Amino acid sequence: MIPDLNAKLRSYVDSFNAEDMELNPSMIPNGEAYEFLASRIPLLDCPDETIEKTYYYRWWTLRKHWKATPDGHILTEFSPEVGWAGAHNSINAAAGHHIREARWMRDPGRWLEEYIAFWLDRKGNSLTYSMWYASSLEDYLRLNPDPAFEAECLDKLVSLWEDREKMNLHPCGLFWSQDGYDAMEESISGSGIRPTMNSYMIADAEAISRMAARQGRFGLSEKFAGRAAELREKMDLLLWDGDFYKVIPCGRNEEFPAEKRPPVPADHDVREELGYIPWAFGIPGPEKSAAFRHLTDEEGFAAPRGITTAERRHPRFMYKHPHECLWNGPAWPYATSQTLTGLAKHLRSHGEVSVTKEDYFRLLKQYAASHRLTLEDGREIMWIDEDMDPFTGEWIARNQLLGGKRDPGQGGFERGKDYNHSTFCDLVLSGLLGIEGRDGQLTVDPLIPDDWDRFCVTNLPPRGQTVVFDRTGEYYGLGPGLHILG
Repeated sequence: MIPDLNAKLRSYVDSFNAEDMELNPSMIPNGEAYEFLASRIPLLDCPDETIEKTYYYRWWTLRKHWKATPDGHILTEFSPEVGWAGAHNSINAAAGHHIREARWMRDPGRWLEEYIAFWLDRKGNSLTYSMWYASSLEDYLRLNPDPAFEAECLDKLVSLWEDREKMNLHPCGLFWSQDGYDAMEESISGSGIRPTMNSYMIADAEAISRMAARQGRFGLSEKFAGRAAELREKMDLLLWDGDFYKVIPCGRNEEFPAEKRPPVPADHDVREELGYIPWAFGIPGPEKSAAFRHLTDEEGFAAPRGITTAERRHPRFMYKHPHECLWNGPAWPYATSQTLTGLAKHLRSHGEVSVTKEDYFRLLKQYAASHRLTLEDGREIMWIDEDMDPFTGEWIARNQLLGGKRDPGQGGFERGKDYNHSTFCDLVLSGLLGIEGRDGQLTVDPLIPDDWDRFCVTNLPPRGQTVVFDRTGEYYGLGPGLHILG
């Protein structure tokens, strides 16, 4: 029979509460965490304790970031106030991660729709950082179909896309972005024509096209399908170097021949983890799958404690810089989320080419295990923060900020604690277990290891369904194989 997963949740929540310093008051304090989560999140039972514990921990931390404002409920990135945030301490950099993760919550109060509307109505600084609003809305709607909300959002999405085009379109026909405003400060490649914003704009144009078609606005649909096709062709021409998607470093209006990829100085010519972002949106075809061989290569992105944000073979890997948030090699949960989302889509679309489902599981488990902090007394507690040393597992920004003189504008004590800048639960549900929505109906296509004999997830949106896999049928007593109940 299915075990009492509410009891499992309570046990985890009690342990997280016991080791927590509740430094920043939240709308749902620790004492109310169990009651809040029990009715809202998918409850997981699986054979891997590291993944299961981190899964519940990430729901426990996400709960801290819900905030009631005069502009509706929102999700924050930092718990303390930071000087670069907008209204209500909002930052749009990770809003796509917030929406993809929180879409799995059963949400009778429509909080997530309020959060989406917050950005589309420009209550916050919606265009400060690169973001994929239309694609994120489609992620939400796959599990929670709402044609009226989709219709309400469509023109706002078009307006945001067109304003971004005015702000960032480069003479070469692709989009220019500053690395810091891609949320990727002090990268080796630097600012220029980057796979980041260009992937987001392609994904959003394609999502707008599909939404417009569903709403019967076929002229608008055709227009955005055409823009997406143009950008796909141009991105392959200029950013794909025959082996990997790379940045073209350049100034905002610096012109260069746009018929082929221009030469790039050696100190900026680098494979970076952001080159996997196109796969997170299903953009590349199978002919580019060999790029994934670098993900498991120790001269590429493989390291003992996390995926590096730049290839280890590059001479400027982990170059010295006083900024605490570096993207020249440290592991970032933000980037790991995008890479693993893309890897799962690659495996399902193109098969095990250059990488396997075992690699996906190993990297997901490595990511799960990175959610730790060793205290001065030697105790290890659950933790999520900003950038991590991929060799030692130490949280780099945290150590620098604790060791230096803090500018009040940098945020309060333990700025990065409970940092809400990535996904994890979605990588388990959608990536590993293969649960996804299609018009409000669940589909399941797992990437679980061959030695897993079971898993169970209950309380799934939109109707509280349960997905059970039991290889022999003896563990849960429902018969062998995969079952979708409810």
